[in-house]
Amino acid sequence: MTSSIYIALDFPKWSDAKRFLKDNQLQGVPVKVGMELFYREGPSIIEKLKEDRHPIFLDLKLHDIPTTVKRTMQNIASLEVDVVNVHALGGGKMIEYAKDGLLSGNMGNKTKLIAVTILTSMDQEVMNHELNLSGNLQENVVHFANLSKNHGADGVVCSVLESKAIKKECGEGFLTVTPGIRLGHTSQHDQKRIATLSYARSQGADYLVIGRSITQAENPYKMYQKAVKEWEAK
Repeated sequence: MTSSIYIALDFPKWSDAKRFLKDNQLQGVPVKVGMELFYREGPSIIEKLKEDRHPIFLDLKLHDIPTTVKRTMQNIASLEVDVVNVHALGGGKMIEYAKDGLLSGNMGNKTKLIAVTILTSMDQEVMNHELNLSGNLQENVVHFANLSKNHGADGVVCSVLESKAIKKECGEGFLTVTPGIRLGHTSQHDQKRIATLSYARSQGADYLVIGRSITQAENPYKMYQKAVKEWEAK
């Protein structure tokens, strides 16, 4: 992998994403494809990105009954993306079935399975009063990380704020993928648990997901290169 920083391609259609990558000389960089783009374009977008050698995080956040998730992962396995995810709230059996689906869909598959803990758009109040989950937010995130590890996941999606605690509990080899990264004075948007790149580095995050701080920058190429340089200085 050329970098541990994934650019979130939060565009409505492939032509917009393609233009962004081409105009800003970002061919071959790691990218995150989310529901918005994948549901419009389908699996063909993965093939198009792979033609330009982009490492791909397919961010579909699957959350359904275990058998449905397993069968879906069997199909996703054939795409041979680098990372794919499910919601840890789906439970241990669902995570197990997701891993089985990846492995049975392609026996040589090296796709990493990660599980979303608590979305970074949520805070303590939302977790307690809307999700009706009691206790401290970080403790809940670490709980879901443990659940995910014990049922076959390779890592979790969490905020930078929980990365160090997860590493302590689950081991250094358990991956933490951290969205909510902000560069410079860019807006917080709909994220609540955010952090800077330097703080992410200090907390031991493995992979970063950066969206609008790069895609809406005046010079996305320069902003991406600046982020990579700062990250790799660790």
